[in-house]
Amino acid sequence: MEPTHGLSLTGNLLPLVLFCLSMTATPGPNNIMLTASGANFGFRRTLPHMCGIACGMQTMILTVGLGLGKVFMEFPVIHTSLEWVGGAYLLYLAWKIANISPVAAGAGGAAKPFTFMQALLFQWVNPKCWMMVVGAVATFAGGETAMRDVFIIAAAFLAVTPPSIGMWAVVGVKISRFLETAFRRRMFNYTMASLLVGSLVFVHMGKVL
Repeated sequence: MEPTHGLSLTGNLLPLVLFCLSMTATPGPNNIMLTASGANFGFRRTLPHMCGIACGMQTMILTVGLGLGKVFMEFPVIHTSLEWVGGAYLLYLAWKIANISPVAAGAGGAAKPFTFMQALLFQWVNPKCWMMVVGAVATFAGGETAMRDVFIIAAAFLAVTPPSIGMWAVVGVKISRFLETAFRRRMFNYTMASLLVGSLVFVHMGKVL
């Protein structure tokens, strides 16, 4: 996809910010997982997960914007392979969430929230993240200012992502107050797992439509 225009401080910077908000604040694999993590492990233990998401997006934007996008255009099979790997991994994560034991989720339990590095690497197999990053670079970076535009896109996502994804973790923390029984917590985790699978279907349907 060819870029439609470059960025300017007086022109399409606002549309870029709105694009970032719409992509990071809406339901998707990251936000569903953060809600589940907030409910099961609390906000503080979910912070590394949030930081990993933000940093992972930055590495993807810069890498795709500064050259990897051209590789995908030349060898689309690479991108397709990543999508299949990402889909399989999302199904595995859904299974993990569905099987979090209410007891194991405690501070000393066996279940653990995502680490910083796990969350960072997950972005590279997250279908929605690929759609978001490629869409942003293709739409907002172009012409002689393409390299500068990529850094502006990265800065916009860095500013918008933490509060956008953080509110989902907070929602999870608030929900945890109503999960005082093992049955309710188990039903919540089943629901989050189902939504995670649903988000995968939704992303791929969006590509078809």
